[in-house]
Amino acid sequence: MEAFKPFAGSMVAVPINDIDTDQIIPARYLKVTDKLGLGAACFADWRYNADGSPKADFVLNDPQYQHAQVLIGGHNFGCGSSREHAPWALLGAGFKAVISTYFADIFKNNALKNGLLPIIVDEETHRQLISLAQEDPQSQVRVDLETQTLVLPDGRAVNFPIDGFSKECLLQGVDQLGYLMNLDAQIAAYETNHTPRVTTRV
Repeated sequence: MEAFKPFAGSMVAVPINDIDTDQIIPARYLKVTDKLGLGAACFADWRYNADGSPKADFVLNDPQYQHAQVLIGGHNFGCGSSREHAPWALLGAGFKAVISTYFADIFKNNALKNGLLPIIVDEETHRQLISLAQEDPQSQVRVDLETQTLVLPDGRAVNFPIDGFSKECLLQGVDQLGYLMNLDAQIAAYETNHTPRVTTRV
């Protein structure tokens, strides 16, 4: 996982409430344990016809949005099953961040563990971003995790919440295990300087 750095990227809006993980990545793609290739299956049932041809009316098939790095979803994004493949698919499709007014807890945690940033904004900002994305596919937002700010095209900065541990892991580009492994020297020093406690039975 790469360290999460500030970036400016264009947006694409799929402003549908309660987008569940089966819509993000259908169950038939869950046989794999590898992330490679899942990006092509992201929103597969919405993107493709039965014969595999792209649906012209689905926004992710619009050439103007092919390089969008920020997905704007509806309220309660990522509800449903706990499949880790959902953030894998979104990352594989080129997204670095997802914006919503609310994320399902399991999806949010899976996203954070895999380097996808879930950004929660208020309803007014959410509506503004959807309008901007739909009216001007070239409009960009700037995402800065260090300062926890989302900067809109008009220059307005919006703060977003994230827990301190997840933030530190994303900035370092490590998962939970990687974070602990980076503390190996400190752990060894502690064990060297602290003698084991001996308990006696009465």
